Amino acid sequence: MTAENETGPTRTAATHPEALDLRRYETVEQLLGDKLSEAIGGWRGAVESAVPTLLFALVWSVTRDLRLSLIAAGAAALLFLIVRVLQRQNVRFILYAAAGVGISAFFALRSGRAEDAFLPGMLQNAALLVVLVVTNLLRWPLFGFVVGVAEPDVFAQDPTWWRRHPGIVSVACRLAWVLVALNAVRLAIMVPLYLGEQVAALAVAKVALGWPAYLVALTAMGAILVRGRTPIDAFAAPR
Repeated sequence: MTAENETGPTRTAATHPEALDLRRYETVEQLLGDKLSEAIGGWRGAVESAVPTLLFALVWSVTRDLRLSLIAAGAAALLFLIVRVLQRQNVRFILYAAAGVGISAFFALRSGRAEDAFLPGMLQNAALLVVLVVTNLLRWPLFGFVVGVAEPDVFAQDPTWWRRHPGIVSVACRLAWVLVALNAVRLAIMVPLYLGEQVAALAVAKVALGWPAYLVALTAMGAILVRGRTPIDAFAAPR
């Protein structure tokens, strides 16, 4: 009985969110900045995402052959994947790009229209925009789950532990509004191009509004995280 009483509290403290994760940080901004940095693929991920799109547009502009354009994009994604595997590096981001090429190919081949290769990305941007706005308004910001998932053991026990801290909810909401603005700009530019069947312009816009625009958004988020001084204090139920 005594042994159980001694080990029980120790095990709980080791996995309790407040004890496990928050003591290492002085502010909520430090916590969120640390977790967000783990989810970014870097410049190589940007190149691997952009090249298939650019090849699609280039081959389409020269040949007007939809299948050949998609094959070129798919071959580029496959090549990047093989290089990653041979170098024994993380293939997560190139798999995302390869999945994007596959989905785009499905849409384009099904309709026979090259511009439909860009439709899945626009639908994803629209869906993400709606989700971000709704979850922010409900005070369940998606960035809060970034913090939660970063500690799998704690997340498995209590997926919403981060919501008991009003500071995390508040800062996570501010970060999400930056992505809302980014997706709104993407849709405002790409939807008219899609309706006008401007395939080459769509490809340029997708690349320009991909990592370059994302880096601008990350800079804005970084400013929020650097300037903010939201203290990590005792947990409380958010209002």
